[in-house]
Amino acid sequence: MFVPHDYREPDGSWMADLIRAHPLALAMINGSADGGPFATHLPVIPDPQVSAEWPDDLTGATLLGHMNRANPHWEALQTGDVILLAFTGPHAYVSPAVYETTPAAPTWNFTSVHVRGVVTKIDSLEETLAVVRATALSFEARFGADWDQSESVDYFRRIVPGVGAFRIAVTGAEGMFKLSQEQPAEVRERVRKSFGERGCTRHRETAELMGRLPQTGP
Repeated sequence: MFVPHDYREPDGSWMADLIRAHPLALAMINGSADGGPFATHLPVIPDPQVSAEWPDDLTGATLLGHMNRANPHWEALQTGDVILLAFTGPHAYVSPAVYETTPAAPTWNFTSVHVRGVVTKIDSLEETLAVVRATALSFEARFGADWDQSESVDYFRRIVPGVGAFRIAVTGAEGMFKLSQEQPAEVRERVRKSFGERGCTRHRETAELMGRLPQTGP
């Protein structure tokens, strides 16, 4: 991912925060010349068995993912493959009207993190079940309504043979946080305010991130 200097993450925590808040990744591999590339949207979580804090560039982190075994992507995916996970955070269209100057051009503010890593496919049904259960626990804790999975474990066991789970050893990551940093401070503030006044959650989340930017520049 090409990331101009102005749009690099203010600190490493921004990348980790985006991944945790927006865990649905687009997972991509090259595949073969005939069948590839492959891309699948899937949920990703930190490996709960690894307690170490993530470094700023996420290198050394371990992530877990899973997909349907009927997906051709699963058959193409091999242990040792390099995989790219693209996570998308808050984003919003910027109208030139907000700039209050002409000439001007529209643009799109957006946030994204690309994570590269090496895949290890999980063969064991019990380990696959553990990944499914850990994924459900992680998301229920953050986004759910206190659902208790204990009464559904037998159901999980019935569907797990159709699930392909894998680990990713992260080798690097890049974050792009394009939030009008190239604009003068008064223009950035107008953009931020216009987003914050919108009813759309995505716009308000973008405005919140803009408010966290270091107060530098013109």
